[in-house]
Amino acid sequence: MKQFEFFGKQVSRRQLLTGTAALGSVLVAGGLTGCGGNAQASDLRDIGFWHLLSGGDGIKMQAMINSANQANPGFKVHPTVLAWGPPYYTKLAMASAGGRPPEVAIMHASRVSGYAPGGLIDPWDLDLLAELGVTGENFAPRIWEKSQQNGKVFSIALDSHPFVMFYNTDIASKAGVLGGNGQLQEVTSPQEFMAMAREMQKVTQAHGLSFGYLGSGSQMWRLFYTLYKQHGADMELIPGQPMKVDRDAAIESLEFMASLFDDTIAAKAGDISTGIAEFARGDSGMLFSGVWELPTLKKAGLPVDAATIPTLYGTPAAYADSHSFVLPRQLNVDEAKRRDVYKFVSDVLKGSISWAEAGHIPAYQPVVQSQAYRDLTPQIHYANAADIIAYDPEAWFSGSGSDWQTYFAENVQNVFLGRDKAAAGWDAFEHRTNTLLSRPNPV
Repeated sequence: MKQFEFFGKQVSRRQLLTGTAALGSVLVAGGLTGCGGNAQASDLRDIGFWHLLSGGDGIKMQAMINSANQANPGFKVHPTVLAWGPPYYTKLAMASAGGRPPEVAIMHASRVSGYAPGGLIDPWDLDLLAELGVTGENFAPRIWEKSQQNGKVFSIALDSHPFVMFYNTDIASKAGVLGGNGQLQEVTSPQEFMAMAREMQKVTQAHGLSFGYLGSGSQMWRLFYTLYKQHGADMELIPGQPMKVDRDAAIESLEFMASLFDDTIAAKAGDISTGIAEFARGDSGMLFSGVWELPTLKKAGLPVDAATIPTLYGTPAAYADSHSFVLPRQLNVDEAKRRDVYKFVSDVLKGSISWAEAGHIPAYQPVVQSQAYRDLTPQIHYANAADIIAYDPEAWFSGSGSDWQTYFAENVQNVFLGRDKAAAGWDAFEHRTNTLLSRPNPV
């Protein structure tokens, strides 16, 4: 049964069966496809669920929703899928502010700090979660810490999805860079990494590494922030104050990235799609990308393995975010529905081994510690990323899919193309960030 969550239409089964004239236009617009007759259908509580997961992730999520619906005859979760990025977060904010939100939604953990202070999402009841077998001990420390704002838990992570290094084991073997365990040799400096990439290029006769970045601030930022955090450096975005950053570490990270694009180690220019396609063809030995690309690479039939991006500057770190469940603010909380949401979320967490098959690292540790997860390759080879997660620095304007990452691209892309110096690109981005910090949170 179709629901119009964004417009606040909570159309119940009872209303549909009565066929009231007031709902006539809704029925014509929404249709009855898939509703199915059922003597107890009028007792179902409809739960609106917004998320931004598409493609393979969307299919996996729908399967988990279906499983939860089948296991819980008292409610039915109705998903609404919206476009990834700023449009999604804008619509979610408008729905919460207007008193017409869904009962539950997915939000990147890095975006929560822009919503919780404004009262657009409600905190979770830890006692009720505990009744359903979900506690803070079930999550890796960094993930659980990220779920909190001012001592309250505002998000429950489904996963962590880090930026990692995929590699072709056949190419790595021919290049002589596999270790005795069949996995890539450890490298601990920029120079060692570049030497390894050049050995792979000798095999492919194209490139050693694929990393598409053109036009994608998120792609540039993910690698930059991984390298920046590997310096052991912090970054703070405090409203009303200049950006607190290790400028030397930032510039060195940008300079290293730019040095990769020499048409031997990596292509001088290319976008995400061309980078993935190059790796899938066997024209490079390594690919820097997110874990969500794993199903695509496996479907291509590649002999692929993966690991966290090598620690090149002394401190293990991996840029990552988490798809997290949040409770959009309700003007009048329906306690029965709210409890249904908790049950739905707990069911999805406990059944997230299927989510792991899509490449993500389940946040719910009992799943990660299960034999079923340990049998997943190459997922088990980068599971340690959950312990070295580097989330974005908190600010109302930062996080996955934010305009801030677009501003990063606007100021540093020319550094990677060899047109600007790293210092100039960084200083311009820092200036843009300081302008944002001088403004109040508009939410």
